[in-house]
Amino acid sequence: MSLTNDYQILNKIYESSHSLVYRGILNQNQQPVILKVLKQEYPSISELTRYKQEYEITRSLTTIKGVVKTYGLHKYKNSLVMFLEDFGGESLEILMKSQKLTLPEFLYLAIKICEILTEIHGANIIHKDINPSNIVFNPQTKQLKIIDFGISTTFTRENPTFKNPNILEGTLAYISPEQTGRMNRYLDYRSDFYSLGVTFYQMLTDQLPFETNDALELVHCHIAQQPILPNHLKPEIPEALSDIVMKLLAKKAEERYKSALGIKTDIQECLTQLETTGKISNFSLARQDISEQLQIPQKLYGREPEIKILLTAFERVTGKRLESENTKDSQEQGNIPVAKKQSEMMLVAGYSGIGKSVLVQEIYKPITQTRGYFISGKFDQFQRNIPYSAVVAAFRSLIQQLLTESETELILWREKLLTAFGVNGQVIIDVIPEIEQIVGSQPPIQELEATETQNRFNLVFQNFIRVFCERDCPLVIFLDDLQWADSASLKLMELMITNKQIYYLLLIGAYRDNEVNSNHPLTLSLNHLHEAGAVVNQITLKSLQLEDLSELIADTLQSTKAAVNPLAQLVASKTFGNPFFVNQFLGTIYQENLLTFNRQQGYWQWNLTKIDEILAITDNVVDLMLSQMKKLPESTQVVLQLAACVGNSFELNTLSVIYEKSVAESFNNFLPAIQIGLVKPTSGLEMTSNELIESSLVVIDYKFLHDRVQQAAYSLIDDSQKNSLHLKIGKLLLENSTPEEIENRIFTLVDHLNKGRDLLQESGERVELVKLNLKAGKRAKEAIAYGSAKDYLQIALEELPETIWSNEYTLALDLYKELAEVEYLNGNFDESQYFINLALEKAKTVIECTDFYYLLILQFTLIGKYYDAIEAGIRALKMLGLDLPKQDLKLAFESEVTAFNKNLGNREISSLYAIPEMEIPEKKAALKLLTKMLAAAWIWNSELMYVIAVKLININIQYGHTEKSSIGYSIFAVVNSHVLHNYQRSYEFGLLGLRLSEKFNDLYAKTSAIQMHANMAIPWVMDIKNSEKLNHQGIDVGFQSGELQFVGYILSYNFINLIFQGKNLSYLMQEALRILDFSYETQNQVIIDAALAYQIWLSNLLGKTRGYFNFDIENTTELQYLDICKSHQTFG
Repeated sequence: MSLTNDYQILNKIYESSHSLVYRGILNQNQQPVILKVLKQEYPSISELTRYKQEYEITRSLTTIKGVVKTYGLHKYKNSLVMFLEDFGGESLEILMKSQKLTLPEFLYLAIKICEILTEIHGANIIHKDINPSNIVFNPQTKQLKIIDFGISTTFTRENPTFKNPNILEGTLAYISPEQTGRMNRYLDYRSDFYSLGVTFYQMLTDQLPFETNDALELVHCHIAQQPILPNHLKPEIPEALSDIVMKLLAKKAEERYKSALGIKTDIQECLTQLETTGKISNFSLARQDISEQLQIPQKLYGREPEIKILLTAFERVTGKRLESENTKDSQEQGNIPVAKKQSEMMLVAGYSGIGKSVLVQEIYKPITQTRGYFISGKFDQFQRNIPYSAVVAAFRSLIQQLLTESETELILWREKLLTAFGVNGQVIIDVIPEIEQIVGSQPPIQELEATETQNRFNLVFQNFIRVFCERDCPLVIFLDDLQWADSASLKLMELMITNKQIYYLLLIGAYRDNEVNSNHPLTLSLNHLHEAGAVVNQITLKSLQLEDLSELIADTLQSTKAAVNPLAQLVASKTFGNPFFVNQFLGTIYQENLLTFNRQQGYWQWNLTKIDEILAITDNVVDLMLSQMKKLPESTQVVLQLAACVGNSFELNTLSVIYEKSVAESFNNFLPAIQIGLVKPTSGLEMTSNELIESSLVVIDYKFLHDRVQQAAYSLIDDSQKNSLHLKIGKLLLENSTPEEIENRIFTLVDHLNKGRDLLQESGERVELVKLNLKAGKRAKEAIAYGSAKDYLQIALEELPETIWSNEYTLALDLYKELAEVEYLNGNFDESQYFINLALEKAKTVIECTDFYYLLILQFTLIGKYYDAIEAGIRALKMLGLDLPKQDLKLAFESEVTAFNKNLGNREISSLYAIPEMEIPEKKAALKLLTKMLAAAWIWNSELMYVIAVKLININIQYGHTEKSSIGYSIFAVVNSHVLHNYQRSYEFGLLGLRLSEKFNDLYAKTSAIQMHANMAIPWVMDIKNSEKLNHQGIDVGFQSGELQFVGYILSYNFINLIFQGKNLSYLMQEALRILDFSYETQNQVIIDAALAYQIWLSNLLGKTRGYFNFDIENTTELQYLDICKSHQTFG
């Protein structure tokens, strides 16, 4: 291997899955060097980033003798090679394999490690991967150095996220509980102390605290299990030394040492005792372990009852008892009895900053124990119009977790998802595009009517959810800030929790109850859940009591509750016991030097009078945040303002576009806000370009510390400038986005432009805004977010210039069509008809007019105005040159039948299958209108339906087939059996309709074709058992198409077929109840009444009523049932 002529490779000294490490010589002066190169020929961006990060941080620590020096970073082919100091050492990992450390040797090494770690932390670096392989020692020179800063951070604390344990940063056997992202804790320098504790444990006992090859089990051990005491494994280990190690291994960072110097002091005490007395006696630990930095514990104070309620709910949903300090006996663990399989919703209510989100995150640990998934999303106070924003964010995180699974696991997930999706995978991809990375490209979805589209979306989404809800893999979904949720998300929430086929799901929703009144959409949604019998419980968080505040402040200042009580009283009066406000208040008085550490006396001190005077004007947390922000550099304040406009979570790439600076410059200007904790990085470092050496390292993903921080940053913008800033942001995003990016961020982009639309001057800009809002409205409608769709379309309407019909006719017509449809979908029928009438006045062609008449037929049928539906259809058909009578229908029917016989001639019915596709637009429009009129005609006058059925066949035979032709043939099959009594011909037309539905792959048409052929044609000519298999196929197709009304019909007809087959009465009762449940769920009143009749009849036959001639059942008497049917006009 020849990396460069300047170096000579001696030998390979280490190989990992990512790196190769060589020992070499610098030719110029024969200086020994270590060469570290990435193993892969084409390394990933993350691997290259880690190398560059390691180089940058290592280079910044050159003044620390205990950190290996770096001599340079160079490009090598498609990779990087790093040149490091070689002082002749070997890693402790290798040294420990060759020889056992004596106690004095351990103490010497431990002291050296602590000294180096003190300096590293003093340089504001957290290593994040302390372990024996990264500690190098030369036994001859006694030099010891720490290496590998590839995942180290310069941030004083990080916020690890819940992710797959296979991709956690760090070495899993040594990783701290908080570094797993499953501890509801920030990560700071004390994370290194836990890793150091694991290292010390191994150095003393020759084994790891937890030994398992299962990554998730190892994570669970780190966060919940206690290791065997070192001196129990090796009695010769002094108890004091064992206690030091166990203090380092504390699960909570607050219970570990506060400084590396404090650790060194205690180990030095051990060494001193050993050298002077020959043994190590017990002593009080951490006497010199005092931190001068203010560190507020991350423990939840005063929330024990609420945590118990939350975890008990999780136990109910999963059916598994959780481990705790009180349930360590194996007999108390394991499964718990569950009344029935179910999902549950837990609401967490309380004021902003009261600790709702932090409480919910206490469920991280039990999720790990049960091997489940935790996903979360947050609604944004400034982006309430974006449909499903929090739901999409939650499932994006789930997909990211799945993508890190092994290829074998990923294949299993792909198979499960594809099975759940059927042919409708694109329905989910349209809402959560990341799904495509797992399931691949999916077939386009068929265009359906509104009801079927919504049914399909609901069914596919329910199937999607079910994939992840299993007893051995429960799912917790946390939706934060429900008070800002859009209506579509609330409906989806209802869908998830009311579905009786979804088990092992805990849906947690947090909201500000002081911002939700009785008319709030969330309240109405919760009312629906209660009415549906869903399991919904609530935790309401109150302000912290003085006792809790005293404990928090005492723990923070390493004092007693009595000593800090006066300060606690002042904090309580200023913050009203709001935990977020408390933390910010304490941080502020520390930064203002009103709370200081007295080094001479070794305790914290404060001046209540000065605190009260200086902070007298601050009576809310937003003012406090503002005071902090105004001390930041002006450039940082500007970036914070822009970030607040983007959202609670945001990307640096987006920020750099609207800031109009490079990514690197944007990051540098943003850094002060990160360093004081106003903004949290939510991803690791990335390179800003493909230039491996020159590229800067930046963090891409962020979120504000809290909504109140975002609110404060937004309030920095002058009110008179907000709309113009949003307009500028929208324009910049539009200019700098590809067409694909515009599609993906259409809602965000349009929301910004809409806020500044009053400032648009040119008509061209307004027309462009109309087009964008129309696009957003269509996207929202496709996602079943009808409320949001209306909002976007309404703005488009308001922005229409007066000349729109003359200058942008197609745009105007398209907008009016969408408005008419969306108003109808929102149940605003008068408004819909208003837009239809306006459009009909402006429409230039007959075909354009028929599209709007089609909507009228649809609406009138839905609201029971069947005559009006017929009238609208007749008017539209007349425009197309077709006459449809309302009188003399028998004569009209006979005339159509005569025409049909003439059109058919001597041909076999099966030969009609070969008729080519229809090409004449007017005939296509007529066929579409007539097909949509069938339902209204059947109810208004069945004779008209017979006329329409035969007319449909005549049009098909004369002019060709469309995807809806199968419906006409299927209806004509019913006419042949029920009116003409030609059963063989009925069977043949039913079969033709079925074949055509398959030819055009129209699932909606196929469902109805199956229902009519299986139950109205086959039973007249074949054994009734032949219908059953076809009915089952129809049920499957109906679920795929969302045609749940016909699924209900099929279930009911199939039940009657089972009766004629002589099935067992008990079996029939099970089927009847199943149909009844489904009908209630789909609100199909006709089938509810039918299934209730089946239940009543079977109850009587099974002897479950009071007598032979009694048909009263539980909750319904015979007379009540008859009244119900009469009121519904169910059976004539």
